[in-house]
Amino acid sequence: MAQGPGTPAREFRVKNMHDSDPGRRTLGPVADLERHLPAEWWRTLFNALYLKTDGDVVENSANTSNDVDAVVTSAALEHTDRILDLCCGQGRHVLEFARRGFQSVTGLDRSRTLIRLARNRARKEGLAVRFHEGDARRFRLPAASFDCVAILGNSFGYFERDSDDLDVLRSVSRVLRAEGSIVLDLADGDWLRRNFEPRSWEWIDQDHFVCRERALAEDGERLVSREVVVHAEQGVIADQFYAERLYTPTRIERLLVRAGFRNVEVSGATETQSDRGQDLGMMAHKMLVKATCRVKEARTAFKVPFPKVTVLLGDSSRPDPVKRGGQFNAEDFDTIDRLRAALAELPGYRFDYLERHDDLIAKLSTDRPEFVANFCDEGFGNDAMKELHVPALLEILGIPYSGAGPSALGLCYDKEIVNAIARSLEIPVPEETCFDPADRGATIPSVFPALVKPACGDSSIGITKHAVVYDAEQLIDRLSAVREQLPGVPLLVQEFLPGVEYTVAVVGNPGLSHEILPLLEVDYDRLDPGLPRILSYESKWEPESPYWNQIRYIESKAPVEIKNTLFDASVLLFQKLGCRDYARFDFRADANGVPKLLEVNPNPGWCWDGKLNLMAELAGWSYSDLLARIIEAAQERTLAAREAQVASRQEK
Repeated sequence: MAQGPGTPAREFRVKNMHDSDPGRRTLGPVADLERHLPAEWWRTLFNALYLKTDGDVVENSANTSNDVDAVVTSAALEHTDRILDLCCGQGRHVLEFARRGFQSVTGLDRSRTLIRLARNRARKEGLAVRFHEGDARRFRLPAASFDCVAILGNSFGYFERDSDDLDVLRSVSRVLRAEGSIVLDLADGDWLRRNFEPRSWEWIDQDHFVCRERALAEDGERLVSREVVVHAEQGVIADQFYAERLYTPTRIERLLVRAGFRNVEVSGATETQSDRGQDLGMMAHKMLVKATCRVKEARTAFKVPFPKVTVLLGDSSRPDPVKRGGQFNAEDFDTIDRLRAALAELPGYRFDYLERHDDLIAKLSTDRPEFVANFCDEGFGNDAMKELHVPALLEILGIPYSGAGPSALGLCYDKEIVNAIARSLEIPVPEETCFDPADRGATIPSVFPALVKPACGDSSIGITKHAVVYDAEQLIDRLSAVREQLPGVPLLVQEFLPGVEYTVAVVGNPGLSHEILPLLEVDYDRLDPGLPRILSYESKWEPESPYWNQIRYIESKAPVEIKNTLFDASVLLFQKLGCRDYARFDFRADANGVPKLLEVNPNPGWCWDGKLNLMAELAGWSYSDLLARIIEAAQERTLAAREAQVASRQEK
C-alpha cells in the first residue's frame, strides 16, 4: 500500500551484503525521494552491487563498442591522439580504445573498487593503459596534455549543484590541448521529464531482483531514483538513492560555453541495449554532445603577493663533503653569481641573501623574512643528511618558502622507500637488494651486471666508474669500498639498466597550475666504451673526467607512449611523495625497453648548467624564467593555502 503524504517512513532491519551488521536499517515506503537523497550519494554507490544491478547496460560489449565509435567519429580521433576517459568506472571504454590501437588512453574515476577492477582487466589483457583515482571536479593531471576527453555512460550531472558540473568542465578544459575535444553522452532531459517510469522492477539474475522508484526533484532539475535490491532468500540487501541533473541541449551548450568551449554540437546518441531487455532508466534516451576547447590564452603576468624574497643558500665558508675537494670551488661561486644575476632580472621582487649558517636560526627568528626561496640543497651546515632541517626550521618559525617540505625530503632521501612507494603505484623499479652495514651475511644477488649505490644520499656520492660490477667478487669488493667511504649508510645493489636514461621535470603544483618540461635524455655515445654508462660522481664534480666532458644531454625523441607513461608516473609520484613547486624524476630503460624509476629529486639542482635548466631551455625558457616559475608556484601555493584556512575558519 502506498504511503500517504506526511506519514513517516517505516524502518526495517535487514541483512546488507556490504555490512556485517545484520541490524542495519532500511527504509520502507517513502513519500519524498528527494528528502532521503544523500548529498554525495556517488561516493558509495559505485561498487560491486552497481555492476550487478546495471550490468545489463554497463557491461554490455555492444554498448561499449557503439560509444567508442561515436567518440572516434565525432572527435575525428587518430590513433596517436591522447584520450582521457573521465568517470571511467570499470574501464570498459578505456580498454576498448586500447584494443583498437589507440596508443595513449587514461581513465580516471572516484571509485577505488571500479579502478581496481579496471586495472586487473587491463593487466589480464596485456593492455598498456593508465588509471587514476580522483574527483572529476579537481583531478590532478597535466595541463594541456589530452587531445580528447570523453565523459560517457551518463556519467555527468551527479552533483547537488550545477556549479560542480561547471567545475568538471573547467577541469576538462584545463587538461585539453588547444582545439582539443570534449565528448559527452548524457540523458536527454526534456525526454526524461515526460517519459520516466515512476516504478519498475526486474530480476537481475536467478537470485536477485531490484525495485525502482523515480520522481522529479522539487525544482524539476533532477530525476531522483531509488533502488531496493532484494535477494530471494536473504531479503533486502540494499536500499539506495541517487540522482542526475536533466540537461537540455540548450542548457548543456550554455554550460560548456561558460567553461571555455565553443563549436558545441548536439546530436542523438546511439540506442542503448540491455542484456535483460527491461528497464533502461536514465540510459533510455540520450544525446551526444561534442565541443572544442578554445585556444589557450597567453600566460598572464604574475601578481606578486610576496615581493620581498630572502634567498637561502648553502654556507660557502664551511666545508662541504659533497663538493670537489670538500669545499666550495670557483665553479660553485660562479654558479651563485649567475643565480644572483638571473634573480636580479625578475620584476616585482626584492631579493636578499642568507648564506652563513652559524647564526642562521637567530637571523630567521629576529628578522623574520616575508618569504624564503629555499635553494639550500646542501643541507643545514652543508650536511646533506640535514637538508630537511632547513624547511623544518622555516615551518617552526611560520615562514613561507619554496620547494619541498621536510617530510617529502625525508622520504625521497631514502631510495629504498621511494622504490617501495613506486611499486605500490605500479610504477616499474629496478630489482634490488638492500645491504645494511651491520649485516655481514647478506645473500649475494645473482643478477649481473649490477649497480652498487647508497640507499640514502644525493649528488651521486658513492657512485663512481667502479659502481657497476659484473660478478660476485667485484660486488664484495665494491661493497667494502663504499662501506669504508660511507660508514653506516645502507647500500642498494640494483640490476644495471642498460637502456635509455630519461629525466622528467615538473614545475608548479598539480591542482593549481603546473607544467611538464620537455623530456631529457642522456647521450652516452661519446663516452669512452671502456667506462660504464652511468651519471657518476665524476660527471658532476670532476671537470677533468671523461664523464664530465663526454656526456651530453639532449631532448628525447622517445615515442609518445613512452613520454606519456613517464609524465603520468612523475605527476603521480609528485603528489604521493608530497613534492611542491618543482621536482625531477630520473628513469632508465631495462633491456626490454621498459623505463624504471631511478630516483626522485624533490629539490633538484637549480644551477644554470643543471638538468632542470637544460629542460627549461628546451621549453624556450631563460634561466631567469625558470627561477621565476619556481618562486611563482611557491607563492601561489602559499596564497591558496592561506585562503583555504580563512575559508575553513569562516565555515566553522
